Amino acid sequence: MMEWIESLHFARPDFLYLLLLIPIMIAWYVMRASKTHPTLRISDLSMFERKGRSSRVILRHLLFVLRQLALLCLILALARPQTSSSSRNITIEGIDIMLSLDVSGSMLAMDLKPDRIEASKTIAADFIRSRPNDRMGLVIFSGETFTQVPLTTDHSLILNMFKDIKSGMITDGTAIGDGLATAVGRLRESEAISKVVILLTDGMNNTGSVDPMTAAEIARVYGVRVYTIGVGTYGTAPFPAQTHFGVRIIDMEVDIDDALLQQIADRTGGKYYRATSNEKLKEIYHEIDQLERSKIDVTEFRSNYDEYLPLALAALLFILLELVLKFTIFRSIP
Repeated sequence: MMEWIESLHFARPDFLYLLLLIPIMIAWYVMRASKTHPTLRISDLSMFERKGRSSRVILRHLLFVLRQLALLCLILALARPQTSSSSRNITIEGIDIMLSLDVSGSMLAMDLKPDRIEASKTIAADFIRSRPNDRMGLVIFSGETFTQVPLTTDHSLILNMFKDIKSGMITDGTAIGDGLATAVGRLRESEAISKVVILLTDGMNNTGSVDPMTAAEIARVYGVRVYTIGVGTYGTAPFPAQTHFGVRIIDMEVDIDDALLQQIADRTGGKYYRATSNEKLKEIYHEIDQLERSKIDVTEFRSNYDEYLPLALAALLFILLELVLKFTIFRSIP
């Protein structure tokens, strides 16, 4: 209720000056009532000495009260009371970050818990929550690439999209170059001083239309720093394989192109990390969290909502009630 009152304002506050009429009318009514004289004169008032004023006489003032309430509601309605959401231009500290996440089938390996893709989503979500002033976006890739969320300060949108990300949602494969190029393309128009791509993958580039080093060169030209993360242990990792006898856990060879990921990071002024466990991945995101921050102009919009209708209806109700009482209970005989 307090928040609603604090957001209330008037589009035509000049009409509020009409409220001065109410105390004037009250003063006039009191003065008029004090000067009222009876129209029937009698020689002896003794018969009325013990008679008090009837409740009907006292309640006649209710008509005047209803009229003033109607006037009050009408004046407030004319002033057009409005509630609104916030709207202002602000400058916040932050950087522009695109997350590029591998969702290929190998991300189901369980060397991270519960598996690579779920661990990557959970830890990335914590990273997003820890940086409320940054603009962020999300790209997913495997055999092809797709922008899930463009750059935005609405982090709740990205976190909601994370819930629906799963392995196999797009063509399988590992198109590292495409995943990087798409993320860089989303940062191309950014005016932030610091532009960053965090690219996470667990494999080797084996498909796609853009060579990874070509994508890295594009990133360098646009001033985008790329932090690459190879997720997976060394040697082999347990993997849920579909067989004729159902899902069986087998040992899968871990094959991450460390050299390529290192070259991408070096070319763009970033850094390459190897995440062999959940804790290691958390440490990597914590280190990236120490990045420099730049100023970003953000516009918050305001939506105004007129609130005059309830007041207008209340004024109409008070007027109708006054008329009904005036011509029924408080009807005057000429």
